Amino acid sequence: MAAPLVVAVVGPTAAGKSDLSVALCKHLGGEVVSADAYQVYRGMDIGTAKITAAERAGVPHHLLDILDVTRTATVAEFQQLARAAIDDCLRRQVVPVLAGGSALYVRAILDEFEFPGTDPAIRERLEQELADHGSGVLHQRLAEIDPPAAEQILPSNGRRIVRALEVIELTGAPYAATLPGHTSIYPGAVQLGLDVPRPVLDERIGRRVDRMFEQGFVDEVRGLLDHGLLDGRTANRALGYPQVVALLRGEISETEAREQTAQQTRRFARRQDSWFRKDPRITWLPYDASDLIGQAIQVLRGNQTTAADVDGVEEGLGAVDARG
Repeated sequence: MAAPLVVAVVGPTAAGKSDLSVALCKHLGGEVVSADAYQVYRGMDIGTAKITAAERAGVPHHLLDILDVTRTATVAEFQQLARAAIDDCLRRQVVPVLAGGSALYVRAILDEFEFPGTDPAIRERLEQELADHGSGVLHQRLAEIDPPAAEQILPSNGRRIVRALEVIELTGAPYAATLPGHTSIYPGAVQLGLDVPRPVLDERIGRRVDRMFEQGFVDEVRGLLDHGLLDGRTANRALGYPQVVALLRGEISETEAREQTAQQTRRFARRQDSWFRKDPRITWLPYDASDLIGQAIQVLRGNQTTAADVDGVEEGLGAVDARG
């Protein structure tokens, strides 16, 4: 008997993952499991390009809007939540379609991934250093002792930098050495990547950022500040949110906030793409293929991982839009 199908749609931000995931679910009778670290937060909608209820087209979505912005969400916790959602889909004979732009989160969910322990004393010391000296200083230290880990983590992501340094100190091994091999815990897993040329992706990101500000991103952040956005350790680090906070404090102009958000998002997208390209199991599809759904179904059929009916697929969905 063929292993149950588990689909993952991956790629950089603004590649069109949300739209392809919904389309696949409608053809396969599936449900989307979000692998976005920030869309789990209630109220973080515009800045995370969270798919709207109308855009979901009746397809159930898991792991959206489940946490307050004051909560800290670790990769380990997300792994448990996502695997529970996937296993629930499989028990109900529903195809789970994982959608996410973080290679770390996707691999933590799909692959054999055990998290090293933690040491409160080491963590407290490193967090104090973060508070005293800033994430840039700690990122430089990480770059000196573990360049691959530093390449993976943004210099502004103090929480992940602290975690990497903690793991290195605890294990005596590079942080990158704790990442899993390419061994999925789901035998029927198939990963589809959306391939977008870099100049096109940069343009799509620019349009997305402009649209975010036009749709009320500043008002969204203002409201979240009243709900404790700055009290948490995770939510306020999402791309764009620190820039809007600085705007509201009068530290930068809206033009600067837009430019900085677009610049950091483009940099992040390059890192995403680079890390996904290292996984040989991903089949890359052109984002703008006129028969994108048809090509995706052909990949799934070629893997022969499911007995689900994938015949009669309507081709011609066309290019998906710039939502990630």
